[in-house]
Amino acid sequence: FFLLVGLEIKRELIEGELSTLKKASLPVLAAIGGMAFPALIYFFFNKGETTASGWGIPMATDIAFALAIIALLGKSVPASLKIFLAALAIADDLGAILVIAIFYTAEIQWPYLLLAALIFALLLAFNYFKIISLWFYLIPGIFLWYLVHHSGIHATIAGVLLAFTIPTNDTDVLSPLE
Repeated sequence: FFLLVGLEIKRELIEGELSTLKKASLPVLAAIGGMAFPALIYFFFNKGETTASGWGIPMATDIAFALAIIALLGKSVPASLKIFLAALAIADDLGAILVIAIFYTAEIQWPYLLLAALIFALLLAFNYFKIISLWFYLIPGIFLWYLVHHSGIHATIAGVLLAFTIPTNDTDVLSPLE
């Protein structure tokens, strides 16, 4: 799931509604508010309780739910609203992924993290040298997931990192990401 979310985030950053600061600012600010306020409300009601550490749970909207609403509403909704909602959901998911990685990691196992970084560097090199076969990304991606998972960092990050290495372009030519 997070590989697919990461692919969508990368596509939006390269050629979509998050490709410029002007386009990205409103949905990103709305996503930050949409993450911060539910987390603060949760924390306020659970302060001092054993459940207070769960503040990250209510902060992520469900991207599948948001995109399903867009699809159901069809042509009755302006395109600009559909684009805004999709960009908001994507920015919100990216924020939730970062919160999971930063605040819900118990202990880091540095040897695994170092090996994961080497695999990530290899994937970046594949992209740099314009290798377009998905197998060159997916097979090391499995190892990346394993190593990130065993490093103590939430494995969702591996899917996003892998997605960011898969080649794309801002032309009409079909890319591996697409």
